[in-house]
Amino acid sequence: MKPLVLFVATVLLLSFRPAARITERPDFERFFKEQKLTGSFLLYDPQRDHYTAYQFERCRKGFLPASTFKIMNTLVGLETGVLKDENSPMKWDGVKRDIEAWNQDHTLKTAFAASCVPCYQELARKIGLERMQKWVSKADYGNLDISAGNLDRFWLEGASRITQEQQVDFLRRIHEGKVPFSKRSLGILKKVMLLDEKPGYRLYGKTGWVTSLPDVGVNSVEGNTGWFVGYVEKGDKVYYFATNVESPSPAPPTFVPGRRAITEAILKEMGIL
Repeated sequence: MKPLVLFVATVLLLSFRPAARITERPDFERFFKEQKLTGSFLLYDPQRDHYTAYQFERCRKGFLPASTFKIMNTLVGLETGVLKDENSPMKWDGVKRDIEAWNQDHTLKTAFAASCVPCYQELARKIGLERMQKWVSKADYGNLDISAGNLDRFWLEGASRITQEQQVDFLRRIHEGKVPFSKRSLGILKKVMLLDEKPGYRLYGKTGWVTSLPDVGVNSVEGNTGWFVGYVEKGDKVYYFATNVESPSPAPPTFVPGRRAITEAILKEMGIL
């Protein structure tokens, strides 16, 4: 076979590879009801090229990234040299805020753990518009609307959107080193993302929460959107997940812990945790 013909045949073969299989789990609804929340859950098992989902169509709906963008923001900060490592200082600006954990100096590691929004807003400003746009585009991260006017809040308000499917794909590419960031940057990110380490597994992740007005004409009531995204390393296997929840305002007391509680309950049900 001639080289050109062989190349075309290979491209055609790859383009017609069967899509990953999907198993819908409507019974997972009970985990959301326990937390008085609605939403959806997506897990990808690359070992079997298989998705397990609750409300799969909703998993393809875009939402503001909220603080899950700290994963991407961290990588850009490291790659541009604005951040050196997990101990890089992120100074408090002296402005008193409602969340007490934000009212202090941080390192990258502690700012990530505390989900310190003002710390990461300052990081975005230091990175700058051109570099932020460039790296977000190169990494193929969601569908973000980044401009000079919203550089320090585009992940918290406005038109930026990312789906659970995109979150899972981004995490997979990070873990497999298929993103345009150095191994060093990815290694530092992994350190700050580690949430729990047990004899049988390691859990990595990031939460997010944003309160916003939905699209005009759809619903004029202010509501809450929450995230918990990450992955589990279990022996030589890895599983990627993204949970998204919604609630009208005011958010119930279960909203903050519920994002992770729902996820961990499902992962235990599946025998991953």
